[in-house]
Amino acid sequence: MEMFDLLAHRARVTPDRPALEDLDSGERYDYAALNERAARLAAAARQHWGLKDGARLAYLGHSRAEFFAMLFGCAKAGLILVPLNWRLAVPELTVLMEDCQPGALIFGAEFADAAATLAEQHQGLTLVALDGAAAGQRDYAEDLAAVQPDLSGHPDKHPDTPWYLLYTSGTTGKPKGVIQTFRMMLANYLNIGLAVELTGRDVLLNVLPLFHTAGINLYSSAVFLAGGSVLVARAFDPDQALRVLENRATIFFGVPAVYQALLEHPSFSGDRLKGVRSWGCGGAPLSLPVAQRYVDQGIRVRTGMGMTETGPTVFLLDEELVIDKIGSVGRPQLLTEVRIVGRDGQDVPEGEAGELLIRGPNITPGYWNRPEATAEAIRADGWLHSGDVARRDADGCYYIVDRWKDMYISGGENVYPAEVEKVLEQHPALAEVAVVGMADDKWGEVGKAFYGLRDGADDPGEDTLRAFCRERLAGYKVPKAFQRVDALPRNALGKVTKQELRDAV
Repeated sequence: MEMFDLLAHRARVTPDRPALEDLDSGERYDYAALNERAARLAAAARQHWGLKDGARLAYLGHSRAEFFAMLFGCAKAGLILVPLNWRLAVPELTVLMEDCQPGALIFGAEFADAAATLAEQHQGLTLVALDGAAAGQRDYAEDLAAVQPDLSGHPDKHPDTPWYLLYTSGTTGKPKGVIQTFRMMLANYLNIGLAVELTGRDVLLNVLPLFHTAGINLYSSAVFLAGGSVLVARAFDPDQALRVLENRATIFFGVPAVYQALLEHPSFSGDRLKGVRSWGCGGAPLSLPVAQRYVDQGIRVRTGMGMTETGPTVFLLDEELVIDKIGSVGRPQLLTEVRIVGRDGQDVPEGEAGELLIRGPNITPGYWNRPEATAEAIRADGWLHSGDVARRDADGCYYIVDRWKDMYISGGENVYPAEVEKVLEQHPALAEVAVVGMADDKWGEVGKAFYGLRDGADDPGEDTLRAFCRERLAGYKVPKAFQRVDALPRNALGKVTKQELRDAV
């Protein structure tokens, strides 16, 4: 099966239907206008930015409606979009740029300094300014206005053609670019669109960052395929979110920290949110007290589970089970097959825990330029080894029990302790470091760092170490707590036994 131009076809079917609105700028697109905008980007990328088939186009900026013109424009031009995590420090962004080697970088004004630094480090990189160009930079608006768009749609593509890359770190801390394809987007539409019963009448409020699979696919890309409308917020603001949820949105997806913030807002009222027919949550477990408070307000928040590698939808909990199955991520959706296996690779009995394996058309072909990591994660039989420990109850509902890896999730973002440890190990006073996740009411989990001092070194203290991390890491990766220890617990082979530290936490 070849993949045709999804946006061009949607524009032919419903050209005048509202597709997209930027809640910050007020910019709006119907489907015909969005298709034209994407076609203009495709032409500008080739004519003005020098990009050819398979080239990478990076984006560094906050969420805005224009992002989706970039996404579908890359599909038309045969390019690979790379949304960069704007929370990362420049040294972290440099690692991603070196890995994907983009030919051009589109940036928002808020990241002009970072973009300039990246351009200095990557010779030949074309800088494209969204909000007015400086000397030596391309002007995004001018370049798009100067081309003649081809509205006929891109040539048919193989459904596994790389479309965009989303970076996620491994347990070693080295980032991996997860390849996202046309097949994955279609599979996700069927997995989540059918479960949520999306229609062309739906209006989504999207408050999640667009460098993340949830921001792109829960449920924005699925809403576009259904012919609905997406309202893009520059960032999550409880005041703005509640206004939109009260007056315009019909569906919503957030992480637990978002749901907690909405509850804490003084104007929150379930009676005023009856226009929202479906609520979804992922990224971390939604606690029973929060879920119950929403139920008391007449709102049932459906929890689910997915991965960047799965496009992302794998599980979703039925509305009627929100309280009875609290903690469950629900059942696997239509185009996803799952198993739970022990260390011997055999399926475990019902109720027992084991590693979660996932298979289906929603699975990534692999990691960008990482054949060894791809082979380790996705075996020859097609099963993705998630690294998550899960169990299944008698009703067929699944629970994520723990992670075989040391990753923890803070505010919906994956944090890999090894990456944080490598930064802290650079501090001249520290001899050894270990970071583990600990429970947090607001963010779900946060980090705690245990450290030992070098001989003769003075203790730098918590504030100094936190500042040291903030200069080198995104804020959500910085440990919330620090504790000095005489020595880290180790096994007979000298490996730190993190479970002892988790038990202490």
